[in-house]
Amino acid sequence: MSDLLERLRAGLPPEALITDPDVTASYAHDMASFCEAGTPAVVVLPRTVEQVQHVMRTATALRVPVVPQGARTGLSGAANASDGCIVLSLVKMDRILEISPVDRIAVVEPGVVNAVLSRAVNEHGLYYPPDPSSWETCTIGGNIGTASGGLCCVKYGVTAEYVLGLEVVLADGRLLTTGRRTAKGVAGYDLTRLFVGSEGSLGIVVKAVLALKPQPPQQLVLAAEFPSAAAACDAVCRIMERGHTPSLLELMDRTTVRAVNALASMGLPETTEALLLCAFDTPDPLADLAAVGALCTAAGATEVVPADNAAESELLLQARRMSLTALETVKPATMIDDVCVPRSQLGAMLAGTAAIAEEYDLTIGVCAHAGDGNTHPVVCFDHHDPDESRRARESFDAIMALGLELGGTITGEHGVGVLKKEWLARELGETGIELQRGIKAAFDPLGLLNPGKLF
Repeated sequence: MSDLLERLRAGLPPEALITDPDVTASYAHDMASFCEAGTPAVVVLPRTVEQVQHVMRTATALRVPVVPQGARTGLSGAANASDGCIVLSLVKMDRILEISPVDRIAVVEPGVVNAVLSRAVNEHGLYYPPDPSSWETCTIGGNIGTASGGLCCVKYGVTAEYVLGLEVVLADGRLLTTGRRTAKGVAGYDLTRLFVGSEGSLGIVVKAVLALKPQPPQQLVLAAEFPSAAAACDAVCRIMERGHTPSLLELMDRTTVRAVNALASMGLPETTEALLLCAFDTPDPLADLAAVGALCTAAGATEVVPADNAAESELLLQARRMSLTALETVKPATMIDDVCVPRSQLGAMLAGTAAIAEEYDLTIGVCAHAGDGNTHPVVCFDHHDPDESRRARESFDAIMALGLELGGTITGEHGVGVLKKEWLARELGETGIELQRGIKAAFDPLGLLNPGKLF
Protein backbone atom coordinates (compact mmCIF):
# COMPACT_ATOMS: atom_id res chain seq x y z
CA MET A 1 0.00 0.00 0.00
CA SER A 2 2.73 2.48 0.91
CA ASP A 3 4.64 1.67 -2.30
CA LEU A 4 1.47 2.20 -4.34
CA LEU A 5 0.77 5.59 -2.78
CA GLU A 6 4.37 6.68 -3.08
CA ARG A 7 4.45 5.87 -6.80
CA LEU A 8 1.10 7.51 -7.44
CA ARG A 9 2.15 10.69 -5.61
CA ALA A 10 5.23 10.94 -7.84
CA GLY A 11 3.04 11.83 -10.82
CA LEU A 12 -0.10 13.30 -9.28
CA PRO A 13 -0.96 16.48 -7.38
CA PRO A 14 -1.92 15.94 -3.72
CA GLU A 15 -5.58 16.86 -4.31
CA ALA A 16 -5.93 14.06 -6.88
CA LEU A 17 -5.49 11.33 -4.24
CA ILE A 18 -8.08 10.30 -1.66
CA THR A 19 -7.01 7.82 1.00
CA ASP A 20 -9.41 8.56 3.87
CA PRO A 21 -11.33 5.26 4.29
CA ASP A 22 -14.58 7.05 5.12
CA VAL A 23 -14.37 8.94 1.84
CA THR A 24 -13.08 6.12 -0.34
CA ALA A 25 -15.96 3.96 0.90
CA SER A 26 -18.38 6.34 -0.82
CA TYR A 27 -16.76 5.45 -4.15
CA ALA A 28 -17.18 1.70 -3.65
CA HIS A 29 -20.35 1.15 -5.67
CA ASP A 30 -22.88 2.51 -8.12
CA MET A 31 -26.69 2.44 -7.72
CA ALA A 32 -27.31 -1.26 -8.36
CA SER A 33 -28.76 -3.60 -5.74
CA PHE A 34 -27.46 -7.10 -4.97
CA CYS A 35 -23.99 -6.33 -6.33
CA GLU A 36 -20.87 -7.05 -4.32
CA ALA A 37 -18.42 -4.19 -3.84
CA GLY A 38 -14.91 -4.32 -2.44
CA THR A 39 -12.80 -1.82 -0.53
CA PRO A 40 -10.60 0.41 -2.71
CA ALA A 41 -7.02 1.10 -1.67
CA VAL A 42 -7.17 4.63 -3.04
CA VAL A 43 -9.36 6.91 -5.12
CA VAL A 44 -7.65 8.95 -7.84
CA LEU A 45 -9.29 11.96 -9.52
CA PRO A 46 -7.07 12.92 -12.46
CA ARG A 47 -7.48 16.09 -14.51
CA THR A 48 -5.20 15.28 -17.45
CA VAL A 49 -4.48 12.45 -19.86
CA GLU A 50 -0.91 12.29 -18.58
CA GLN A 51 -2.16 11.71 -15.05
CA VAL A 52 -4.35 8.84 -16.22
CA GLN A 53 -1.36 7.35 -18.03
CA HIS A 54 0.71 7.62 -14.85
CA VAL A 55 -1.97 5.78 -12.88
CA MET A 56 -2.11 2.95 -15.41
CA ARG A 57 1.67 2.60 -15.63
CA THR A 58 1.81 2.43 -11.84
CA ALA A 59 -1.00 -0.11 -11.71
CA THR A 60 0.71 -2.27 -14.33
CA ALA A 61 4.06 -2.12 -12.56
CA LEU A 62 2.53 -3.16 -9.23
CA ARG A 63 -0.20 -5.43 -10.68
CA VAL A 64 -2.96 -3.41 -8.96
CA PRO A 65 -6.50 -3.57 -10.41
CA VAL A 66 -8.12 -0.34 -11.62
CA VAL A 67 -11.84 0.39 -11.60
CA PRO A 68 -12.85 3.35 -13.81
CA GLN A 69 -15.81 5.42 -12.66
CA GLY A 70 -18.00 8.25 -13.84
CA ALA A 71 -20.87 9.65 -11.78
CA ARG A 72 -21.79 6.18 -10.43
CA THR A 73 -25.39 6.47 -11.62
CA GLY A 74 -25.13 3.02 -13.24
CA LEU A 75 -27.56 0.24 -12.42
CA SER A 76 -25.52 -2.93 -12.99
CA GLY A 77 -22.58 -2.71 -10.57
CA ALA A 78 -20.18 -1.99 -13.44
CA ALA A 79 -18.48 0.77 -11.40
CA ASN A 80 -18.19 -1.25 -8.18
CA ALA A 81 -14.77 -1.37 -6.54
CA SER A 82 -12.77 -4.54 -5.98
CA ASP A 83 -10.67 -5.08 -2.85
CA GLY A 84 -7.38 -3.21 -2.96
CA CYS A 85 -8.08 -1.54 -6.28
CA ILE A 86 -7.40 1.95 -7.53
CA VAL A 87 -10.72 3.65 -8.17
CA LEU A 88 -10.08 5.96 -11.11
CA SER A 89 -12.82 8.59 -11.01
CA LEU A 90 -12.89 10.69 -14.18
CA VAL A 91 -15.40 13.31 -13.04
CA LYS A 92 -12.74 16.06 -12.84
CA MET A 93 -11.93 15.67 -16.53
CA ASP A 94 -15.02 17.67 -17.42
CA ARG A 95 -14.06 20.02 -20.24
CA ILE A 96 -15.93 20.50 -23.49
CA LEU A 97 -12.92 20.93 -25.76
CA GLU A 98 -14.64 21.80 -29.02
CA ILE A 99 -18.04 22.28 -30.62
CA SER A 100 -17.98 22.49 -34.42
CA PRO A 101 -21.24 23.49 -36.16
CA VAL A 102 -19.63 22.86 -39.56
CA ASP A 103 -18.38 19.35 -38.81
CA ARG A 104 -21.31 18.75 -36.43
CA ILE A 105 -19.12 17.27 -33.75
CA ALA A 106 -18.27 17.90 -30.12
CA VAL A 107 -14.97 16.87 -28.55
CA VAL A 108 -15.29 16.26 -24.83
CA GLU A 109 -13.55 14.79 -21.82
CA PRO A 110 -15.24 11.84 -20.08
CA GLY A 111 -16.43 13.75 -17.01
CA VAL A 112 -18.71 16.10 -18.94
CA VAL A 113 -22.28 15.73 -17.68
CA ASN A 114 -24.76 14.73 -20.37
CA ALA A 115 -27.15 17.64 -19.73
CA VAL A 116 -24.28 20.15 -19.70
CA LEU A 117 -23.17 18.99 -23.14
CA SER A 118 -26.74 19.01 -24.45
CA ARG A 119 -27.31 22.60 -23.38
CA ALA A 120 -23.93 23.72 -24.70
CA VAL A 121 -24.53 22.35 -28.19
CA ASN A 122 -28.09 23.74 -28.20
CA GLU A 123 -26.53 27.21 -28.10
CA HIS A 124 -24.99 26.45 -31.49
CA GLY A 125 -28.28 25.20 -32.96
CA LEU A 126 -27.12 21.58 -32.53
CA TYR A 127 -28.46 18.55 -30.72
CA TYR A 128 -26.84 15.64 -28.88
CA PRO A 129 -29.66 13.07 -28.79
CA PRO A 130 -28.70 10.38 -26.20
CA ASP A 131 -30.54 11.39 -23.02
CA PRO A 132 -30.62 8.81 -20.21
CA SER A 133 -33.11 9.51 -17.42
CA SER A 134 -30.14 10.46 -15.23
CA TRP A 135 -28.94 13.00 -17.83
CA GLU A 136 -28.65 15.79 -15.25
CA THR A 137 -25.94 13.85 -13.39
CA CYS A 138 -24.54 11.05 -15.57
CA THR A 139 -21.33 11.64 -17.52
CA ILE A 140 -20.44 11.08 -21.15
CA GLY A 141 -17.68 8.66 -20.14
CA GLY A 142 -20.16 6.60 -18.17
CA ASN A 143 -22.64 6.74 -21.05
CA ILE A 144 -19.94 5.40 -23.39
CA GLY A 145 -18.89 2.72 -20.92
CA THR A 146 -22.40 1.32 -20.60
CA ALA A 147 -23.66 2.22 -24.10
CA SER A 148 -26.50 4.24 -22.59
CA GLY A 149 -29.82 4.91 -24.27
CA GLY A 150 -32.56 7.32 -23.29
CA LEU A 151 -36.04 8.53 -24.08
CA CYS A 152 -35.35 9.59 -27.68
CA CYS A 153 -33.75 6.36 -28.92
CA VAL A 154 -36.81 5.31 -30.90
CA LYS A 155 -35.97 8.01 -33.46
CA TYR A 156 -32.37 8.99 -32.83
CA GLY A 157 -30.63 5.85 -31.59
CA VAL A 158 -28.29 5.14 -28.69
CA THR A 159 -24.88 6.40 -27.54
CA ALA A 160 -22.93 4.01 -29.80
CA GLU A 161 -24.33 5.74 -32.88
CA TYR A 162 -22.88 9.10 -31.81
CA VAL A 163 -19.33 8.12 -30.85
CA LEU A 164 -17.12 8.81 -33.86
CA GLY A 165 -13.72 8.54 -32.21
CA LEU A 166 -11.98 8.08 -28.88
CA GLU A 167 -8.71 8.59 -27.10
CA VAL A 168 -8.14 5.69 -24.74
CA VAL A 169 -5.43 5.03 -22.18
CA LEU A 170 -4.65 1.31 -22.33
CA ALA A 171 -3.82 -0.90 -19.37
CA ASP A 172 -0.06 -0.37 -19.79
CA GLY A 173 -0.40 3.42 -20.09
CA ARG A 174 -0.15 3.74 -23.86
CA LEU A 175 -2.51 6.20 -25.55
CA LEU A 176 -4.67 4.82 -28.35
CA THR A 177 -6.61 6.97 -30.81
CA THR A 178 -9.56 5.32 -32.56
CA GLY A 179 -12.09 6.42 -35.13
CA ARG A 180 -12.30 9.77 -36.82
CA ARG A 181 -13.64 13.31 -36.96
CA THR A 182 -15.04 12.88 -40.45
CA ALA A 183 -18.61 12.11 -41.46
CA LYS A 184 -17.42 8.87 -43.10
CA GLY A 185 -14.59 6.46 -42.43
CA VAL A 186 -14.04 2.70 -42.71
CA ALA A 187 -10.29 2.30 -42.18
CA GLY A 188 -9.51 -0.91 -40.29
CA TYR A 189 -11.50 -2.67 -37.60
CA ASP A 190 -14.02 -0.49 -35.77
CA LEU A 191 -12.22 -0.27 -32.43
CA THR A 192 -14.34 2.70 -31.41
CA ARG A 193 -17.50 0.60 -31.28
CA LEU A 194 -15.60 -2.05 -29.36
CA PHE A 195 -14.97 0.36 -26.49
CA VAL A 196 -18.57 1.55 -26.37
CA GLY A 197 -20.32 -0.67 -23.84
CA SER A 198 -17.08 -2.30 -22.65
CA GLU A 199 -17.62 -0.98 -19.10
CA GLY A 200 -14.02 0.13 -18.67
CA SER A 201 -12.69 -3.39 -19.16
CA LEU A 202 -10.57 -2.61 -22.25
CA GLY A 203 -9.20 0.87 -21.57
CA ILE A 204 -9.85 4.28 -20.03
CA VAL A 205 -11.68 6.71 -22.30
CA VAL A 206 -10.09 10.16 -21.86
CA LYS A 207 -11.54 11.98 -24.88
CA ALA A 208 -14.49 11.43 -27.20
CA VAL A 209 -15.47 12.83 -30.58
CA LEU A 210 -19.26 12.88 -30.68
CA ALA A 211 -21.58 13.33 -33.63
CA LEU A 212 -24.22 16.05 -33.40
CA LYS A 213 -27.43 16.71 -35.28
CA PRO A 214 -29.20 19.95 -36.17
CA GLN A 215 -31.51 20.96 -33.35
CA PRO A 216 -35.03 19.74 -34.22
CA PRO A 217 -38.21 21.76 -33.66
CA GLN A 218 -39.69 21.72 -30.15
CA GLN A 219 -41.47 18.43 -29.68
CA LEU A 220 -45.09 18.10 -28.61
CA VAL A 221 -46.34 15.17 -26.56
CA LEU A 222 -49.56 13.19 -26.54
CA ALA A 223 -50.75 11.18 -23.54
CA ALA A 224 -53.05 8.19 -24.07
CA GLU A 225 -54.76 6.22 -21.31
CA PHE A 226 -55.44 2.51 -21.76
CA PRO A 227 -57.54 -0.02 -19.85
CA SER A 228 -54.76 -2.60 -20.10
CA ALA A 229 -51.06 -2.88 -20.83
CA ALA A 230 -51.94 -5.18 -23.73
CA ALA A 231 -53.99 -2.43 -25.39
CA ALA A 232 -51.15 0.07 -24.96
CA CYS A 233 -48.69 -2.38 -26.51
CA ASP A 234 -51.10 -2.95 -29.39
CA ALA A 235 -51.08 0.82 -29.97
CA VAL A 236 -47.28 0.80 -30.05
CA CYS A 237 -47.29 -1.90 -32.72
CA ARG A 238 -49.86 0.01 -34.79
CA ILE A 239 -47.84 3.23 -34.57
CA MET A 240 -44.62 1.57 -35.72
CA GLU A 241 -46.33 -0.58 -38.36
CA ARG A 242 -47.84 2.52 -40.00
CA GLY A 243 -44.38 4.01 -40.44
CA HIS A 244 -44.57 6.82 -37.91
CA THR A 245 -41.29 8.09 -36.47
CA PRO A 246 -42.00 9.57 -33.06
CA SER A 247 -39.20 11.29 -31.20
CA LEU A 248 -40.38 9.50 -28.07
CA LEU A 249 -42.71 6.61 -27.35
CA GLU A 250 -42.83 5.74 -23.67
CA LEU A 251 -45.04 3.57 -21.48
CA MET A 252 -45.80 3.76 -17.75
CA ASP A 253 -47.91 1.13 -16.04
CA ARG A 254 -50.43 1.84 -13.27
CA THR A 255 -47.94 1.20 -10.47
CA THR A 256 -45.49 3.66 -11.98
CA VAL A 257 -48.14 6.34 -12.58
CA ARG A 258 -49.30 6.14 -8.96
CA ALA A 259 -45.73 6.28 -7.68
CA VAL A 260 -45.01 9.41 -9.72
CA ASN A 261 -48.16 11.08 -8.45
CA ALA A 262 -47.32 10.19 -4.87
CA LEU A 263 -43.83 11.61 -5.22
CA ALA A 264 -44.55 14.82 -7.09
CA SER A 265 -48.35 15.32 -7.34
CA MET A 266 -48.11 15.34 -11.14
CA GLY A 267 -51.85 14.83 -11.67
CA LEU A 268 -51.43 11.80 -13.92
CA PRO A 269 -54.57 9.66 -14.36
CA GLU A 270 -54.44 6.98 -11.66
CA THR A 271 -57.39 5.05 -13.09
CA THR A 272 -55.40 4.05 -16.15
CA GLU A 273 -53.72 0.65 -16.40
CA ALA A 274 -51.12 1.99 -18.82
CA LEU A 275 -50.19 5.49 -19.92
CA LEU A 276 -48.54 5.92 -23.31
CA LEU A 277 -46.58 9.07 -24.11
CA CYS A 278 -45.85 9.80 -27.75
CA ALA A 279 -43.96 12.85 -29.05
CA PHE A 280 -43.06 14.31 -32.43
CA ASP A 281 -40.47 16.96 -33.24
CA THR A 282 -41.52 17.24 -36.88
CA PRO A 283 -42.43 20.49 -38.68
CA ASP A 284 -46.14 19.68 -38.11
CA PRO A 285 -46.30 17.73 -34.84
CA LEU A 286 -50.03 18.35 -34.35
CA ALA A 287 -50.88 16.43 -37.52
CA ASP A 288 -48.62 13.55 -36.49
CA LEU A 289 -50.12 13.48 -32.99
CA ALA A 290 -53.63 13.45 -34.46
CA ALA A 291 -52.77 10.43 -36.61
CA VAL A 292 -51.23 8.61 -33.65
CA GLY A 293 -54.16 9.57 -31.45
CA ALA A 294 -56.51 7.87 -33.89
CA LEU A 295 -54.40 4.72 -33.78
CA CYS A 296 -54.45 4.77 -29.98
CA THR A 297 -58.23 5.10 -29.98
CA ALA A 298 -58.51 2.20 -32.40
CA ALA A 299 -56.33 0.12 -30.04
CA GLY A 300 -58.72 0.82 -27.15
CA ALA A 301 -57.47 4.02 -25.53
CA THR A 302 -60.06 5.51 -23.17
CA GLU A 303 -58.59 9.01 -23.33
CA VAL A 304 -56.20 10.69 -25.77
CA VAL A 305 -54.90 14.12 -24.79
CA PRO A 306 -52.37 16.04 -26.91
CA ALA A 307 -50.37 18.67 -25.04
CA ASP A 308 -51.30 22.21 -26.06
CA ASN A 309 -47.80 23.60 -25.86
CA ALA A 310 -44.15 22.92 -25.09
CA ALA A 311 -44.60 23.57 -21.36
CA GLU A 312 -47.29 20.89 -21.02
CA SER A 313 -45.14 18.53 -23.08
CA GLU A 314 -42.15 19.09 -20.81
CA LEU A 315 -44.30 18.38 -17.75
CA LEU A 316 -45.26 14.99 -19.17
CA LEU A 317 -41.63 14.21 -19.97
CA GLN A 318 -40.64 15.22 -16.46
CA ALA A 319 -43.14 12.71 -15.11
CA ARG A 320 -41.60 9.96 -17.24
CA ARG A 321 -38.05 10.91 -16.25
CA MET A 322 -38.86 10.60 -12.57
CA SER A 323 -40.41 7.14 -12.92
CA LEU A 324 -37.46 5.19 -11.54
CA THR A 325 -36.98 7.65 -8.68
CA ALA A 326 -40.68 7.44 -7.84
CA LEU A 327 -40.69 3.64 -7.80
CA GLU A 328 -37.80 3.76 -5.32
CA THR A 329 -40.23 5.27 -2.79
CA VAL A 330 -42.67 2.35 -2.99
CA LYS A 331 -40.43 0.09 -0.88
CA PRO A 332 -37.07 0.54 0.86
CA ALA A 333 -35.18 -1.07 -2.04
CA THR A 334 -35.50 -1.71 -5.77
CA MET A 335 -33.97 -3.88 -8.46
CA ILE A 336 -34.24 -2.25 -11.86
CA ASP A 337 -34.28 -4.66 -14.77
CA ASP A 338 -33.41 -3.66 -18.32
CA VAL A 339 -34.77 -6.27 -20.69
CA CYS A 340 -35.27 -5.40 -24.35
CA VAL A 341 -37.53 -7.48 -26.59
CA PRO A 342 -38.72 -7.17 -30.19
CA ARG A 343 -41.54 -4.60 -30.34
CA SER A 344 -43.92 -7.33 -31.46
CA GLN A 345 -43.28 -9.11 -28.13
CA LEU A 346 -43.75 -6.07 -25.89
CA GLY A 347 -47.26 -7.09 -24.84
CA ALA A 348 -46.07 -10.60 -23.96
CA MET A 349 -43.21 -9.12 -21.95
CA LEU A 350 -45.50 -6.94 -19.85
CA ALA A 351 -48.04 -9.73 -19.36
CA GLY A 352 -45.30 -12.10 -18.30
CA THR A 353 -43.85 -9.55 -15.88
CA ALA A 354 -47.28 -9.09 -14.28
CA ALA A 355 -47.56 -12.86 -13.87
CA ILE A 356 -44.10 -12.95 -12.24
CA ALA A 357 -45.14 -10.19 -9.82
CA GLU A 358 -48.17 -12.24 -8.82
CA GLU A 359 -46.19 -15.47 -8.54
CA TYR A 360 -43.59 -13.93 -6.23
CA ASP A 361 -46.09 -11.71 -4.37
CA LEU A 362 -44.17 -8.53 -5.15
CA THR A 363 -44.84 -5.05 -6.45
CA ILE A 364 -43.20 -4.67 -9.84
CA GLY A 365 -43.71 -1.38 -11.67
CA VAL A 366 -42.86 -1.13 -15.34
CA CYS A 367 -41.79 1.87 -17.35
CA ALA A 368 -40.55 1.31 -20.85
CA HIS A 369 -39.00 2.84 -23.93
CA ALA A 370 -41.91 1.24 -25.71
CA GLY A 371 -40.84 2.26 -29.20
CA ASP A 372 -37.63 0.24 -28.72
CA GLY A 373 -39.18 -2.66 -26.83
CA ASN A 374 -36.83 -1.74 -23.95
CA THR A 375 -38.63 -2.44 -20.67
CA HIS A 376 -37.58 -1.44 -17.17
CA PRO A 377 -39.43 -3.70 -14.71
CA VAL A 378 -38.65 -2.33 -11.24
CA VAL A 379 -38.89 -4.88 -8.43
CA CYS A 380 -39.85 -3.07 -5.22
CA PHE A 381 -39.02 -4.88 -1.97
CA ASP A 382 -37.95 -4.57 1.65
CA HIS A 383 -34.27 -5.45 1.84
CA HIS A 384 -34.59 -5.90 5.60
CA ASP A 385 -36.87 -8.88 4.98
CA PRO A 386 -34.72 -11.89 3.96
CA ASP A 387 -37.60 -13.78 2.36
CA GLU A 388 -38.78 -10.79 0.38
CA SER A 389 -35.21 -10.10 -0.72
CA ARG A 390 -34.89 -13.68 -1.94
CA ARG A 391 -38.15 -13.41 -3.87
CA ALA A 392 -37.02 -10.11 -5.37
CA ARG A 393 -33.81 -11.65 -6.68
CA GLU A 394 -35.61 -14.69 -8.04
CA SER A 395 -38.23 -12.53 -9.77
CA PHE A 396 -35.46 -10.42 -11.33
CA ASP A 397 -33.94 -13.57 -12.83
CA ALA A 398 -37.35 -14.76 -13.98
CA ILE A 399 -37.86 -11.49 -15.85
CA MET A 400 -34.52 -11.86 -17.63
CA ALA A 401 -35.34 -15.45 -18.55
CA LEU A 402 -38.66 -14.27 -19.96
CA GLY A 403 -36.91 -11.66 -22.07
CA LEU A 404 -34.58 -14.24 -23.61
CA GLU A 405 -37.49 -16.59 -24.28
CA LEU A 406 -39.19 -13.80 -26.22
CA GLY A 407 -36.14 -13.29 -28.42
CA GLY A 408 -34.78 -10.34 -26.46
CA THR A 409 -31.62 -9.34 -24.65
CA ILE A 410 -30.76 -9.06 -20.96
CA THR A 411 -29.80 -5.39 -21.26
CA GLY A 412 -30.80 -2.68 -23.67
CA GLU A 413 -28.84 0.19 -22.10
CA HIS A 414 -27.77 -0.39 -18.49
CA GLY A 415 -24.96 -2.83 -19.14
CA VAL A 416 -23.91 -6.14 -17.57
CA GLY A 417 -21.55 -5.21 -14.73
CA VAL A 418 -21.75 -7.58 -11.79
CA LEU A 419 -25.51 -7.93 -11.79
CA LYS A 420 -25.96 -9.87 -15.03
CA LYS A 421 -22.67 -11.73 -15.50
CA GLU A 422 -24.19 -15.18 -15.46
CA TRP A 423 -26.95 -14.07 -17.80
CA LEU A 424 -24.48 -12.69 -20.32
CA ALA A 425 -23.03 -16.19 -20.67
CA ARG A 426 -26.51 -17.56 -21.32
CA GLU A 427 -27.23 -14.97 -23.98
CA LEU A 428 -23.91 -15.11 -25.86
CA GLY A 429 -23.21 -18.81 -25.55
CA GLU A 430 -19.93 -20.62 -25.01
CA THR A 431 -18.29 -19.58 -28.29
CA GLY A 432 -19.33 -15.97 -27.91
CA ILE A 433 -17.93 -15.75 -24.39
CA GLU A 434 -14.67 -17.40 -25.47
CA LEU A 435 -14.13 -14.84 -28.22
CA GLN A 436 -14.99 -11.91 -25.96
CA ARG A 437 -12.53 -13.09 -23.35
CA GLY A 438 -9.92 -13.28 -26.09
CA ILE A 439 -10.57 -9.64 -26.97
CA LYS A 440 -10.28 -8.68 -23.31
CA ALA A 441 -6.92 -10.49 -23.06
CA ALA A 442 -5.58 -8.67 -26.14
CA PHE A 443 -6.23 -5.26 -24.58
CA ASP A 444 -5.65 -6.13 -20.93
CA PRO A 445 -3.39 -9.21 -20.69
CA LEU A 446 -2.89 -8.83 -16.92
CA GLY A 447 -6.60 -8.51 -16.24
CA LEU A 448 -6.23 -5.25 -14.31
CA LEU A 449 -9.07 -3.23 -15.82
CA ASN A 450 -12.37 -3.50 -13.95
CA PRO A 451 -11.90 -7.14 -12.94
CA GLY A 452 -14.93 -9.25 -12.15
CA LYS A 453 -17.25 -7.43 -14.52
CA LEU A 454 -18.95 -8.77 -17.67
CA PHE A 455 -17.44 -12.29 -17.60
